[in-house]
Amino acid sequence: MTAGSFRTVLGASWLTTLAVLTLLMLGAVPAAPSAGSVVYVIPVEGVIDLGLAPFVERVLDEAVVAGASAVILEIDTFGGRVDAAVLIRDTLLRAKVKTVAFINKRAISAGALISLAAETIVMADGGTIGAATPVQIGLPGAPAQPVEEKTVSYMRKEFRATAESRKRPPELAEAMVDADVEIPGVIAKGKLLTLTTEEALQHKLVDFRADNMERVLEFLGLAEAEIRHASETWAESLVRILTHPIVSSVLIAVGVLGIIVEIQTPGFGVPGAFGLVSLALFLWGHWLVRLAGWEEVLLIGIGLTLLAVEVFVIPGFGIFGALGLAALLVGLGLSLVGTGATWAVVLSALGQVIVALLLAVVLALAFLRVLPRLPFGRRLILETELPAQAGYASAPEADHRWLGKRGIAASTLRPAGIAHFDHERVDVVTEGEFIEAGDPIEVLRVEGNRIVVRRIEQDRERGES
Repeated sequence: MTAGSFRTVLGASWLTTLAVLTLLMLGAVPAAPSAGSVVYVIPVEGVIDLGLAPFVERVLDEAVVAGASAVILEIDTFGGRVDAAVLIRDTLLRAKVKTVAFINKRAISAGALISLAAETIVMADGGTIGAATPVQIGLPGAPAQPVEEKTVSYMRKEFRATAESRKRPPELAEAMVDADVEIPGVIAKGKLLTLTTEEALQHKLVDFRADNMERVLEFLGLAEAEIRHASETWAESLVRILTHPIVSSVLIAVGVLGIIVEIQTPGFGVPGAFGLVSLALFLWGHWLVRLAGWEEVLLIGIGLTLLAVEVFVIPGFGIFGALGLAALLVGLGLSLVGTGATWAVVLSALGQVIVALLLAVVLALAFLRVLPRLPFGRRLILETELPAQAGYASAPEADHRWLGKRGIAASTLRPAGIAHFDHERVDVVTEGEFIEAGDPIEVLRVEGNRIVVRRIEQDRERGES
């Protein structure tokens, strides 16, 4: 071989090597396979909710401890909660393991933000990414409503910052959120950007195309890697259920309902236990997804304490009741909103709490009115007397003189209050019903230190007279 031909072969080899390295950098040629590696796969499907964030964070932490080569998020979602997507985005940006978003087949809205936060983005053929303008969900069945400009501006910059951190075109990310962003040759003003797989590759938003997980692993050089498909623990699944908007509203309503019934039925602890457990589940679920903190727990506790003082210590409904109700509303409302929440989102959360509280009050009034007439309800009320003659501590003998007496409610009975009998003020309690001040009442029984009364129905009164 002559010196000239040697130089020709050497130059060709150098050019070939340079071409291969260039293709590797551009993502057109798979890297060399790595044996003995571990890859975690996280499914991101359906609605993006708050329970997904701790699941993703937990798997990423496990992958770091296991020395995994990569964590692949297999994404197929139309979006979900903005605050949940922001939490996952932050987790991915600070992850200490290689992260890959495999869009199979769509990453819409919140799914687009999660995808942009990964180091590498892979799209299946026929996939889509984009359409990420935030909207406000209304009542069930009602169409989503546009949000205020502050929310759009915040999300636009979140998308841009995420794209910039991963060296992706920031204008494309902004155009997914704000229809006012115009990119000549890509998207006109007034249109939201959504890209197909081919378009995303053309504009260098994603790294390569792969139709299945095997192809993704081949391109990453991890064809021989051990695949560990992550799944939620029972606790994570429970948290996702507890933080669902409908379930959250039900827990609030049941919690308040149980406490109201407990207050109105002295001596019966099951409704109160149900109420406290419901509120505890609500706070626990929202605590784990970083919505509820010590501030919210303290506000809810103060609200319940002030309401208890209003009911048991101070007659009527005054400043303690108003402050307690306000603290309860704010504490529960703030437990429903997360990072980036605007006043519109906070007001929407407060509206959700108000609806749940009103539902609880209506159900409590209906329940307390029906309970004494039900066989189950009658069994909850102690009917058998335990007199002092039989060795039990019974009501004072002086109280028995009120049996059968008729008088007037001097204050509102809720169920406890003051009544007038024969020009005397007497502490009384109803069977659970509310009796307004001035209504005629009669004494049904005396049990322990309680004088139990009921309202005299006007029709029955006229019939007897």
